[in-house]
Amino acid sequence: MRLRRPRWVADLDVEQLGDYAHVLVRAGYLDRAGAEAEVARSARVDRCADDPEVLAHGLVAAAVADLQAEQGSWPAVTDHDRLVGAFEELRTRGLAVLEHVEDHWAATTELERRDRLGDRVPGIIWFTPADVWHAVRHGMLELNLWHGDTANVAPGDALLDDVLGVLERHQLSAHFDEGRIEVTASWQRRMVFAGRSRPRSGGNR
Repeated sequence: MRLRRPRWVADLDVEQLGDYAHVLVRAGYLDRAGAEAEVARSARVDRCADDPEVLAHGLVAAAVADLQAEQGSWPAVTDHDRLVGAFEELRTRGLAVLEHVEDHWAATTELERRDRLGDRVPGIIWFTPADVWHAVRHGMLELNLWHGDTANVAPGDALLDDVLGVLERHQLSAHFDEGRIEVTASWQRRMVFAGRSRPRSGGNR
């Protein structure tokens, strides 16, 4: 999936590109090569480097080093661990949970796929890369929750109350506001890739 750059990633300079690398690494949904490729693509778009690949390698390496140094001080159980536990419980209850999907069409497609298989679910929770980036930067993850027929939940729905209850049991503070569930959570996701990548000099293509 080619990521849609968030609104704050526009007309980048090198410092802002470093912030983008920081967010991608901490989000944890790309491997190291994927993070470098995404940063290099942005560098090419904004023409802020003679060699985007080398710049991307250095920025991602710095973001990885920062994360590795910081995560040693994290608690034994982080908010991200609690989110993982809550999502697993929700799946055991029959809900679909889609993480880091492009948009609402991905959720619609998943519900249609399950319907074709005769596996109608009571609901689906989904969130996008932009939601993850917001959680990394601001400590709050917004979740979309639909019924199995794609209708959004509303206050008083049993499905919404059940999901909020699961989040609370996993020690996550959450509430429903303007059509989405807002979960207060520090996005402390442990490093998902290790080792060093080798910078690939490709020139300014």
